[in-house]
Amino acid sequence: MEHQVQRVRDAFLSGRSRPLRFRLQQLEALRRMLQEREKDIVAAIGADLRKSEFNAYIQEFLTLLGEIDLVLEKLPEWVKATPAKKNMLIMLDEAYIQPEPLGVVLIIGAWNYPLVLLIQPLIGAIAAGNAVIMKPSEVSENTAKILAKLLPQYLDQEFYGENIKESPDYERIINLRHFKRILSLLEGQKIAFGGETDEATRYVAPTVLIDVDPESKVMQEEIFGPILPIVSVKNAEEAIRFINEREKPLAFYVFSHNDKLVKRMIEGTSSGAVTVNDVVVHFMLNSLPFGGVGSSGMGAYHGKHSFDTFSHQRSCLLRNFKREFVNKLRYPPNSQSKVDWAKFVLLKQFSKGKLGLLLLTFLGAVVAVLVKAGYF
Repeated sequence: MEHQVQRVRDAFLSGRSRPLRFRLQQLEALRRMLQEREKDIVAAIGADLRKSEFNAYIQEFLTLLGEIDLVLEKLPEWVKATPAKKNMLIMLDEAYIQPEPLGVVLIIGAWNYPLVLLIQPLIGAIAAGNAVIMKPSEVSENTAKILAKLLPQYLDQEFYGENIKESPDYERIINLRHFKRILSLLEGQKIAFGGETDEATRYVAPTVLIDVDPESKVMQEEIFGPILPIVSVKNAEEAIRFINEREKPLAFYVFSHNDKLVKRMIEGTSSGAVTVNDVVVHFMLNSLPFGGVGSSGMGAYHGKHSFDTFSHQRSCLLRNFKREFVNKLRYPPNSQSKVDWAKFVLLKQFSKGKLGLLLLTFLGAVVAVLVKAGYF
């Protein structure tokens, strides 16, 4: 148990539960669990209390779904600092009340309402940014079992559980050659997290490298593996310079709450694509072209962009012999008036002094067309 508690404490200290976006995502996942697994949970409550499906839904599910909807709507407002009333001594100073998470909290459920009395406090704990340890009632054992099974599937727990190697969701390197290639990228590097490998199963743990030399091998090629090298920079300008000194990347990811900084990073660099505060998801939107620039690739595809990439835009112009008289501007003998007309037609330029002459010529051409068409 101490080990489990320490894991939760470490998770809280990492700061992962604090961002508003993370809290909202977890609440949405909790709502999805209640909606998608309603029948399983209702069956467990029925096995414990002989509570009918109708009563379980009215007494427990509706309350929770309403609570989650309320928090999702109001939480962006609740997390903001509230200005405090000031007196004359601090009139020119700033005073406010800022809600902050308590840390690691324990929620103990009760058997009489085994779902709502456990999940409703969980909603508030997540909303406040805490890391949570939950203890369902051991008396309502069926509900406890189903929640123990479902909650880790929907709510964040370090993604692959305590033993990453045993997780059914964690993938392996495609073959032995690429496994050894990735091992070679780790040689001489300072590993801050992970680093465990197993050749027999081609397993490479999620690995973070720090103090990475920009000229090292891991920074010179595409990794295609669970390795994250970190190169520290002093500021955004240094980061932009670092990026621009190298080949253009296929994708560029920026994480920041500062909209001006994000805009500066996008405008100051070039890449195949940009995603802000997430990774890869731009690939899933078929209205966005996916492709590289420079050494990261040629062309782009997805939806209509795929059609355009694999199509030749053939230029076609079909003239009509009936308008042959217009071509007289192109035929000799040449004259200044033809040049002036060409400027007017092609460049929309003309001399004010010759405007009368041009208009007269134009009227003459119109009359000629009308005569030819049989109007006179």
